[in-house]
Amino acid sequence: MTDTETPVIEISEEALSKVLELREAEGIDDLHLALRISGVGANGYVYETAFVRAGDIFAADHIEEHGGLLIAISAGSVEDLRGAVLDLATAGPSAGLVIRNPNTPSPGLGLGGEIELSGTPEEKVRQLLAEQINPAIASHGGIANLVSVNGSTAVLELGGGCQGCGLAAVTLQDGIEKAILELIPEITEVTDATDHSAGANPYF
Repeated sequence: MTDTETPVIEISEEALSKVLELREAEGIDDLHLALRISGVGANGYVYETAFVRAGDIFAADHIEEHGGLLIAISAGSVEDLRGAVLDLATAGPSAGLVIRNPNTPSPGLGLGGEIELSGTPEEKVRQLLAEQINPAIASHGGIANLVSVNGSTAVLELGGGCQGCGLAAVTLQDGIEKAILELIPEITEVTDATDHSAGANPYF
């Protein structure tokens, strides 16, 4: 669906210039900037962006044009991104493209939210995955499973939409790992045992 009269997001001139520069470097004519919310982290939504060809965009996705740049927003992320601004931060640890979103995750759905965990470290990880993490990443077909807990290390395997996803490591580190480390002090390290080469049709 294309709707240029009521854009979901805004994009600053600086961010637009940077994205167009990056797209030009790719050397492919029909690239769209795909944008979606991939989950919820301790500090709010976790986002994923990537260049995708027109043929790789889902029919239900929202498409809008900004200064010659076509942006494809995942259908499931439209309402949670409405009113957001894609901007360019030029200094500090967050330098690069940033999304300034006035919307916040619904209470109880955020990773790192209020939850009472009990049992062994392994049981706590499984409870956190079942009650908070997997519901948050299920919107794009993802699932995280606990393979084992070895001492203070939790070994996870990502499946579904996360398997084969080029940005799965970012999702793991920014969302899942952060929540586990914050809420389960017995765990000091989270490792990824996923065979991403076996992933089928990841979104990004």
